[in-house]
Amino acid sequence: MQDVSSTGASQNGRVSAVTTSQQIERLHQMRAASRLGGGPARIEKQHASRKLTARERLEVLLDPGSFNEIDAFVTHRATDPGLADQRILGDGVVTGWGKVDGRTIFIYAQDFTVFGGTVSETHAAKICKIMDLALKNGAPVIGLCESGGARIQEGVVSLGGYADIFLRNTLASGVVPQISAIMGPCAGGAVYSPALTDFIVMVKETSNMFITGPSVIKAVTHEDVTFEELGGAMTHNTKSGVAHFAAENEEECLYIIRRLLSFMPQNNLEDPPIVSCSDDPGRMDPELNDIVPDNPGKPYDMKEVITRIVDNGDFFEVAEHFAQNIIIGFARFNGRAVGVVAQQPNVLAGALDINASVKAARFVRFCDCFNIPIVTLEDVPGFLPGVAQEHGGIIRHGAKLLYAYCEATVPKITIITRKSYGGAYCVMSSKHIRGDVNYAWPTAEIAVMDGPGAVNVVMKREIERSPDPEATRQRLIDEYRERFANPYIAASRGFIDDVIEPRETRPRIIAALDLLKNKRDTNPPKKHANMPL
Repeated sequence: MQDVSSTGASQNGRVSAVTTSQQIERLHQMRAASRLGGGPARIEKQHASRKLTARERLEVLLDPGSFNEIDAFVTHRATDPGLADQRILGDGVVTGWGKVDGRTIFIYAQDFTVFGGTVSETHAAKICKIMDLALKNGAPVIGLCESGGARIQEGVVSLGGYADIFLRNTLASGVVPQISAIMGPCAGGAVYSPALTDFIVMVKETSNMFITGPSVIKAVTHEDVTFEELGGAMTHNTKSGVAHFAAENEEECLYIIRRLLSFMPQNNLEDPPIVSCSDDPGRMDPELNDIVPDNPGKPYDMKEVITRIVDNGDFFEVAEHFAQNIIIGFARFNGRAVGVVAQQPNVLAGALDINASVKAARFVRFCDCFNIPIVTLEDVPGFLPGVAQEHGGIIRHGAKLLYAYCEATVPKITIITRKSYGGAYCVMSSKHIRGDVNYAWPTAEIAVMDGPGAVNVVMKREIERSPDPEATRQRLIDEYRERFANPYIAASRGFIDDVIEPRETRPRIIAALDLLKNKRDTNPPKKHANMPL
């Protein structure tokens, strides 16, 4: 006969108040245990390393009181003697959903105090459940990563869990935004999930990413390298380009995620949020008329152009430290979010090289995935020449940027501020690859080659035969610029929609965005294309 007291039911079928209280008390105890993760000692060690715990990170990132946790009572299934008696609730990852600025996101935060955040079968299953929910509900996925990699004691099962996550990263790509924050060590297989997401934020001095650690590298290649040199935040922001942001601390890292999300729609079927704008949409900036130097060889700062034309001078740059000859980032025009792609004449004269091409191509494709219009500010002398660039595959990598612009169906607005030479003219959202609205400043130079280069090729003999070669060369350069390298030639062909005063750039862009807000464009039906990876 069943003991009714153990079931919480009395003889008349009613729930016993005493037993119910005990059950609720047990629930509170289990919740409290799950919140402790690896225990007070490990939490203290986490704080001593200048790092927040997984739950503290959630509190900073999410709107207050908005987090809804799931799978808090999950534990691992390993039977290894070293793990069987260590079943910690949550199994090293906190999962659930919450809100950022009132909008739903799905999130997981790996808990380094539990088995070093290593991924087990159940740990991976919790993350996969969150990602599946995000896809079904059309909301972003945020991963707060701090993991030592696969849990060795679980063998191939943990590797299978990683593969399950990678598949979902891939299926979610272009459907919902995915952002990864690296907030501690991220080693081995743990790095591939972030690499599949749209943006990676790292924390200086406390986070790192690498496939193999310094000890393995020393054993195999005899190279001595520190964790920070090998895979620290600035290494991946300046050298590899793997990461897009380097935060000073964890709080700033989480703020960056909140700001990133403010420019994005929830999914690929929505438009980015429009915010109220206090900046006059008709505002003109007379100082822009003098920003381009009279000397075509003299640089200027394109970031100053950007901040002068966007709402309230607010430009959120992405990948600031990598391939600085090109600038990418988010801004708003009259409250409408856009992605900005611009050459930086201050670095390599704004020439396109391998890293700049890949950096911009990835960003253009992200914007196209999520219906974010693209504003291109162009001052490009061409692709960077050199043996290293050619042998490094500048043809293939440059084609990535060309492909991205050709494929994009979002509104595309281009402003040529000065140089636009050769193949780079075609690549940078020209009319020929479905640029929607293309303007040029009067200072624009649009031609196959720059003046000196063209004259040296075409008029070499005339210069050599001249009694004053230098004077003849300069005269021919001036004639070339007048006949070929000015915006009115392109405008006469309809390749440029209008030549505008620099000061009126902001209202012209806003008018174009308003014109294109209902733009519809399509690509031929296909399974998928084969871009030049």
